[in-house]
Amino acid sequence: MEEENEVNSLTGIFDIRQFLSKLLRLWWLLLLCLGVGIGYAYYKNQFIQTYYDMESLISIKDNSNPLFTSNTSLTFNWGGTTDKVTTAITQFKSRSHSEKVVDELQFYINYIKEGKYYNVDAYKQTPFFIYAVEDALQIKGNSIRINVLNDKEFELSADFSSNKAGAFNYFTKETGQVDIPQGEWKQKFEFGKPIDLPFLHVTIEKTSSTIQKGTWLFNFGDYWGTVSRYKGISILQKPTGSSIIQLSLRGSNKDRLVDYINSSSVVLEKGELERKNKFAVSTIKYIDSSLIAQAEAIKASEDELKDFQSKSQLIDATVQNSDFNTKLTDFEFQRTNLQNKLDYYNNLRNYLRDKTDYTAIQAPTVVGITEGSVVGSVARLIQLSEERKRRQFAMREDAPIFREIDRDINAIKEVIFENISSSKAQLNGELKQLNSEIYKIEAQIKTLPKEQQEYLKIQRQFDLRQNAYNIFQARRAEAELVKAANVSDIYVIDAAKNIGRGGQRKDSNINYLIALMVAFAAPISVAFVLTFLDNYVHSPKDLEKLSPVSVLGVVGKMDHPTNLIVRDKPKSTIAESFRGIRSSLHFIYDQESQYNSRTIMVTSSVSGEGKTFTSINLATVFALSGKRTLLVGLDLRKPKIFDDFEIDNDLGVSNYLVNDCSLNDIIRSAGIENLDIVLSGPVPPNPSELIMSKRAGDMIEEFKKNYDYIILDTPPLGLVADALEIAKHADASLYMIRQGYTKKEMLNVVNEKYKREEIKNLSFIFNHFSDKGTYGYGYGYGYGYGYGAYGNGYHENDVKDGFLMKIKKVVRSIFKLKS
Repeated sequence: MEEENEVNSLTGIFDIRQFLSKLLRLWWLLLLCLGVGIGYAYYKNQFIQTYYDMESLISIKDNSNPLFTSNTSLTFNWGGTTDKVTTAITQFKSRSHSEKVVDELQFYINYIKEGKYYNVDAYKQTPFFIYAVEDALQIKGNSIRINVLNDKEFELSADFSSNKAGAFNYFTKETGQVDIPQGEWKQKFEFGKPIDLPFLHVTIEKTSSTIQKGTWLFNFGDYWGTVSRYKGISILQKPTGSSIIQLSLRGSNKDRLVDYINSSSVVLEKGELERKNKFAVSTIKYIDSSLIAQAEAIKASEDELKDFQSKSQLIDATVQNSDFNTKLTDFEFQRTNLQNKLDYYNNLRNYLRDKTDYTAIQAPTVVGITEGSVVGSVARLIQLSEERKRRQFAMREDAPIFREIDRDINAIKEVIFENISSSKAQLNGELKQLNSEIYKIEAQIKTLPKEQQEYLKIQRQFDLRQNAYNIFQARRAEAELVKAANVSDIYVIDAAKNIGRGGQRKDSNINYLIALMVAFAAPISVAFVLTFLDNYVHSPKDLEKLSPVSVLGVVGKMDHPTNLIVRDKPKSTIAESFRGIRSSLHFIYDQESQYNSRTIMVTSSVSGEGKTFTSINLATVFALSGKRTLLVGLDLRKPKIFDDFEIDNDLGVSNYLVNDCSLNDIIRSAGIENLDIVLSGPVPPNPSELIMSKRAGDMIEEFKKNYDYIILDTPPLGLVADALEIAKHADASLYMIRQGYTKKEMLNVVNEKYKREEIKNLSFIFNHFSDKGTYGYGYGYGYGYGYGAYGNGYHENDVKDGFLMKIKKVVRSIFKLKS
């Protein structure tokens, strides 16, 4: 079990030398992969487009309104510089901002010029421009060819595979389907005239009076994909932490990049200015509606006053300029202002309780509230609400910043509620005192005649409304002034501009580098897999690692039509290897062997490892050395020896063991001096029982009396048990290992037999050896392991005729025939 575990562990070891040898033999795969890889890299490099980088510099500072002071009624600040930079960066990369820019430029329309290897973005490089109708379904994805015919006409064409196509409304952002003409479609149109088809709603205008003829393509692309692509605009603070940011964008069309960057700045600047003016605009809107109502009220009071004067004929300067009337008018005006403030506070409190969006809160100054705490708190609340809305475009709702903003909003709301309570208490006190004064004056007025009282009442109402109208006009002028003085916090230092700078191409060498890496990786991977999965014995070195059994000899790879190579080519390297094995056997023979005879058993793990080949040639070298040698075929299951010696196998060991003939009847001459042969005979039904019989042992013992060497060709040890029975009669056992054929795990069987000493004088013969299969081990072992290899000049039988030599021999034979 220990030997088996040792073999199993060794088979799992990665052989680096074998790996390197396999790798060197895969040089052709490396060259193939290099050729294919470099060719493919060259092909891919033709598709690499030139790209350009465009950028602009923008300053974001706190450009406060020069008209804004602590006494100004309207407040329109929206945060400090740091917050503005962060907000601007977030907005530039937001989806909503990209949508606005894409919509304004109609970047969902793609202009295409067909090239040799790839299509080119032809935006602003065509003699025409396409204006899409906003609220209409446009065919999406299908390219339409436009062929400019002359200065007035062009032809649109397409090849539609069906009668329906996907469509998109780039205004409402709704998807749908449109009818299209299936098959090839062509139609002529004129420049500047609307095209109203079921699937296309555009107007195509010329970009110049003289137009260039040619053919281009255009299509309506994926809207959301376009928006998402431009969200990737690169933004850097230069230097970090400053108020200056750099917008940069990379693409294949310089004009498209320039337009997007510059339009992006304009759109953000416009939006930021609209937010700044939002309070002034809403205030002006409210005041305008109030002025209309006040004007109508003044007109009604004026008509009422004139009507009363015409009826009563009361024109008394003392009445008109009555001190009572002046005071009462002033008090009532003050009361109206107080009541407006109270109404504002009540509405503000209800608004804060019921709403969650506080960006639409009306400015307190509209009703004359100028308390710094109230005005500041409302302005801060609006600012935080605006900030929260802006951040929603780029952050998740559960982001920590929203919890912080909500906490600040709630804190400010509590402050405003306290301010409302205290301010209302103060206003109610002032209102109570003012009502008391008004009551006193009204009591004095009641002493006047009825007609005068009525006149004063109408006059007083007219004056109140006129004063209110004048105040609203003043506040509107103030709001207009603030709005006009508002400037954007975004200032473009350097706009993006196409100054003719050349573009760049992605490093084409990277494709060649990848090709080289893949080219080397392919043979390395193949060699690694082959080495890792290789479970065969390839060299004597492998045997030394896998088994304690020694290697007696190495036999080279044979290139001969029969197994009788020693007889046919006695001076070949293989013949010398068998002579070396013969010499090595002298060191392991039992010197006390009976009858001074030597019995050698040749076996293997499985069929095909060369035991019959070795048995024949080993017997031949012993016979050629003058020793009386007998070759016995004991593989009763698959006999082979008779084919090589061209002898009938009708009489042999199996006949003798069943007592059909005598011993002398089965011994035949091999046709080689001193070599006899005993064939296995016909295949019996019970070969194992015959081999295990006493008659088989007696047969071998009888052979020993008449021969110096007996070579036993046995069945494979790894398949049947016959060889173990035969091994009892052998002085030495040769176990065949064939290069690249014998599996490593097969050695478990022989190792176990060796450990238990079940086989006497066991040695390995490494067969079919080739330097091409040794993975770097070479001929260091030589043919005839332990005996040494012959040098040049001794193996003339191994020299093969070259191609020219064969031609010379043919020519000589022809001349000999003629002579």
